[in-house]
Amino acid sequence: MELTVEGTLSQQEEDKIFAEFGIVDTIQTVISSMDSNGTAVVNQTKDTWKFRYGTVEVIVNITGTAPTDTFTVLSTVLRAPFKDEVRMMRLLLEKNLTETFEARFAMQDDQVLLVSSRSVEDLSPGEISRIIGIVAAIADSHDEFLKAEFGA
Repeated sequence: MELTVEGTLSQQEEDKIFAEFGIVDTIQTVISSMDSNGTAVVNQTKDTWKFRYGTVEVIVNITGTAPTDTFTVLSTVLRAPFKDEVRMMRLLLEKNLTETFEARFAMQDDQVLLVSSRSVEDLSPGEISRIIGIVAAIADSHDEFLKAEFGA
């Protein structure tokens, strides 16, 4: 599977932003570069962002900037009720192995999500951009198929 993400920054641009502004500003810059419709919102504590990428909403969260904190990106690709749930689960597990890179399909509260999460320790601008891009692009390329195939 070839992954194409619109609006990603070059490595040089990412390193410059990270050195000047830090992790929170880097996240905001990456989101701004991908949010062509200007839909991005950030909560008042500046730890959670939402934006539209194609047909999906992408949520980015950081629990803090300490090495033990967590950086998470997720997108809902399908909501219950589901049809042929066993076949859907098998397909998602197979895709987790072959198509999702650092992300994975998961279920929470009767929703199928695409999620990627890692500690903030040694998190680079390139990783921030890559993780947000992977989740956004894969979620956008799978949500309509999953809704058509497994949405009840």
